[in-house]
Amino acid sequence: MKRISTLFMVCTFSSILSAQQALWNNGEIVSPQVNPDNTVTFRISAPKASKVEVEGDFLAPRKIDTPFGIQEAPGKAELKQTTNRIWEYTTNALSSELYSYHFLVDGLRMNDPNNVYQNRDISTISNIFIVGGGKGDLYKVQDVPHGNVSKVWYSSPTLGMKQRRMTVYTPAGYTESNQSYPVLYLLHGAGGDEDAWGELGRAFQILDNLIAQGKVEPMIVVMPNGNGAQQAAPGIGADGMPKPQFMNPKTMEGSIEKAFPDVMKYIEDNYRTINDKSHRAICGLSMGGFHSLYISALYPDKFGYIGLFSAAINKQTKGENTDVYENLEQKLDTLFKDVPKLYWIGIGSTDFLYKDNTDFRKLLDSKGYKYTYMETDGGHIWKNWRIYLSEFTQLLFK
Repeated sequence: MKRISTLFMVCTFSSILSAQQALWNNGEIVSPQVNPDNTVTFRISAPKASKVEVEGDFLAPRKIDTPFGIQEAPGKAELKQTTNRIWEYTTNALSSELYSYHFLVDGLRMNDPNNVYQNRDISTISNIFIVGGGKGDLYKVQDVPHGNVSKVWYSSPTLGMKQRRMTVYTPAGYTESNQSYPVLYLLHGAGGDEDAWGELGRAFQILDNLIAQGKVEPMIVVMPNGNGAQQAAPGIGADGMPKPQFMNPKTMEGSIEKAFPDVMKYIEDNYRTINDKSHRAICGLSMGGFHSLYISALYPDKFGYIGLFSAAINKQTKGENTDVYENLEQKLDTLFKDVPKLYWIGIGSTDFLYKDNTDFRKLLDSKGYKYTYMETDGGHIWKNWRIYLSEFTQLLFK
């Protein structure tokens, strides 16, 4: 008995030492440090490095050549060695926003070992931080009533899948009430999944905060997986742990549009929803904007509010369901015959999809169809899509 007790104490002490070692290794380094003047200081221990840089979206963007043409990439800045092991860099004062970054140590990309807050965007992991005092406060968890978030599994006979996963946000008070709610279907972009809007888009914080401020009507928000060959986000489905990809099978060839009624059926069968056009909205970013455009055109009696965020218009691929994309002008004629309460388009001024969106607006203008347009600085980035979600939701279900 004494031997067992001794062994238990040794194991426990070893565990404590292991935890303490993690504290001793990094505990004295604070990075990033948001200073009172909204400058931000980054620090890293790299005693053997000859060059350390920080790359982030808070720095002036660089131009890079991509398969989609010249695009903006996050800027870089060099850290200075302040002691024999600590490197440091302080930014200029930053505007209130959520930012992402990583380090480059002698050219090798690495995350900040002193910042546990990270996001995955497709297969890239980045650290994040928030500068408050303005727009960034929308993306923080505030002391307000919070909605609940569920990861639910549903059947999609159209896709031939008995189980697919989606994320559902129900507003504060849903569980305690008998009230029925309007629904927003919120769609992700290429390479994303049902987790993207919650993690990268801060959708839950935005909704909680704007609902608490009385600027947004309480609503159910449904975030399905827009990759028709996937059950769920990478690592969650039965396909094991594949590396996330930018483009997946069955995404922009009509499958998702034709299968969308399966999503709606599950939601309307299992949640207290108001099931008419005036209480349904659909929006999405990039590929999700593409899906929102064609789903709303394919089912013109379903959605009174439609939002296209940096929409990948005219980017369809070949497939057996591509009839979904045929005769778009005729489908828009049907959609606008019973004028939507809101048709909303947002795009960044340097987005690689800017021309496609401009041409689409010219089509709408030529037919006299009314829409709301928002143009922001920057390109195809989450910074813009969080803004669009914040603006779009304030116009819904009024």
